[in-house]
Amino acid sequence: MFTGLSAFPLTPTDENGIDEHAFVGLVARLAAAGVASIGALGSTGGYAYLSREQRALTAREAVAAAGTTPVIVGIGALRTRQVLDHAADAHEAGAAAVLLAPMSYQPLTDDEVFGLYRTVTAESTIPLVVYDNPGTTHVTFSDELHGRIAALPNIGSIKIPGVAAAAAPARIAALRAVIPAHVTIGVSGDWLAAGGLLGGADAWYSVLGGLFPEAALAITRATQASDSTAAREASNRLEPLWALFQRYGSLRVMSAAAETLGLVHSPNLPLPLLGLDPAGRSELEATLLRLGLGA
Repeated sequence: MFTGLSAFPLTPTDENGIDEHAFVGLVARLAAAGVASIGALGSTGGYAYLSREQRALTAREAVAAAGTTPVIVGIGALRTRQVLDHAADAHEAGAAAVLLAPMSYQPLTDDEVFGLYRTVTAESTIPLVVYDNPGTTHVTFSDELHGRIAALPNIGSIKIPGVAAAAAPARIAALRAVIPAHVTIGVSGDWLAAGGLLGGADAWYSVLGGLFPEAALAITRATQASDSTAAREASNRLEPLWALFQRYGSLRVMSAAAETLGLVHSPNLPLPLLGLDPAGRSELEATLLRLGLGA
């Protein structure tokens, strides 16, 4: 579950609620494609914008639609009590693991971040993925803090930000030196994933995989076979899509791509989030056509 491709789908949402039918379809596609795990309610899944009831519903639907594929459910929230509630809901839904980013409004100290994970791991019995996402949470993990947290019970993996290919081996080796051997390291930042996997990461926590699992699996499997040429070629081929991710944000791009493929209705992002503007949508549609990324 904490190695290979973990695919993170969109949670199609408008002001009337979650499109359960569309969400179930997205999850079922991933399970059928053979991903290692499915990440429900990650950043792409819009967890921060949903109520407790909506998140609990999404967790239940994800687990049911995934079949035998393990589901990792995001539980991040501003208050520790809320995180514990979301963890309990994920456990009740049958999640195989939970994913926790330390959300903040007031800046958090290292001791406050550690205290969050200590409290959650003391009360939750299912494995936890530490979500290191400073671009969104504005919480920066030092390796020393990662080491303290990784020594807590039930820590299964660490999801780190993307790192350039040349720097990936040293970055991953430095982190691995301070965490227990059973804790895996997974990369995000899809355009950097091939380099991270070739540099020693165990898993790819992927936005791309949530909608285009076959393309993400091609990269993942090439790295698992130590075929660096094939992995880099498969990633470089997607450079036009990576450029859109970096320009517009991967959530907006995946939202528009899912619409283009006819898998979700519009709108499918919770306000105040808006989809791609017409120019961006036209560029995305042309890119998908050129790359052969169809339904």
